[in-house]
Amino acid sequence: MGRGGFMERMGGARGLLAQGLLIFGLVVLAVWLSGNAGANIEARGISTGYGFLDREAGFDIAQNLVPYEPTDTYARVFLVGALNTILVASMGIVTATVIGLIAGVMRVSRNYLGRLVATTYVEIARNTPLPVQILVWYNIALLLPPPRSALGADGVAFLTNRGVYLPQLWLNGLADVAVWGSVAFILAAFFVSARLRRLRTEHGKGASPHWGWAVAGVGVLLAFLGTGNPIGIDVPHREGFGFSGGFTMSPALMALWIALSFYTGSFIAEIVRGGLTAVAKGQGEAARAIGLSEGQTLRLVILPQAMRVIVPPLASQYLNLTKNSSLAVIIGYPDLVAVFAGTSLNQTGQAIETLSLVMLFYLACSLSVSLFMNWYNAQSAVWATPR
Repeated sequence: MGRGGFMERMGGARGLLAQGLLIFGLVVLAVWLSGNAGANIEARGISTGYGFLDREAGFDIAQNLVPYEPTDTYARVFLVGALNTILVASMGIVTATVIGLIAGVMRVSRNYLGRLVATTYVEIARNTPLPVQILVWYNIALLLPPPRSALGADGVAFLTNRGVYLPQLWLNGLADVAVWGSVAFILAAFFVSARLRRLRTEHGKGASPHWGWAVAGVGVLLAFLGTGNPIGIDVPHREGFGFSGGFTMSPALMALWIALSFYTGSFIAEIVRGGLTAVAKGQGEAARAIGLSEGQTLRLVILPQAMRVIVPPLASQYLNLTKNSSLAVIIGYPDLVAVFAGTSLNQTGQAIETLSLVMLFYLACSLSVSLFMNWYNAQSAVWATPR
């Protein structure tokens, strides 16, 4: 039974009794809270259950990635809000990582001006409230030229105070088959590459991990060619006093994306700086002694070893960015909190059901990010294992 018996691990009879009483108390509290909430809901005549998801929403949503009309249901509202949240969180994670990596490297560089710029950015962004930064970037976005004086060119992009107009991919025909087939090939590539890398690390030989991604690339190509290449590009162009076609990035989305990226990027920069300084100085000196340049030393020697220190806290910053995207409500970006936990809740009055779905969504996002980062952290540890 391992070290000691069951009773010993539980702290003896007294410890087991205390834990049993605690569990019993929590169950009683949960039952009482549930009964109390049910009685209050019934007394106020509030309907319960998730049947409201099939009712007509009756309001419009300015930014959506899938077709949406006011006559659609609250379930469609949930989907639109969830996709808007995923969009801004995904964009923010990518750009915050790039900004944080660059700023973190500059923080430990030998260039005084580079260190000064990076330090100034980190201290300002990290010590300024995120809602204030969101409002600052939103007001800057509103100062851009009006549509009649837009910056850009037909078929490329336009920058205006009504938003940024960009080319957009569209799918038709057997697009669903092509997309899901591509996702399956990419997921398979993750596992195959990880397995090949582990085999090479443990045995010193074997196929290159890049073969997994090569097969995935061929699989994605075949998935789209086999379904008739259901891909097109919708480009923005001037039409009347505005623009038509393409994808519109509203000022609210643009401001939220930039604010989340710069704010979270400042914390990532400190994580990167800490990871780089955690690597022994002798590693860099040895790399330079064999003729590697500063860039090669950083890319091939220092950064791979620093990843073991960088990756674990990096996951927390990604989770914070995803949850901070709920601040979109202050500038009117229609994320899940704004359109579902806000407008939909006010119209239906079913707070428990509405908020429970929102909580489950953010929980699913957090667990997905955590699982991916734990997997990536395990791969970083394998790369750092001496051969």
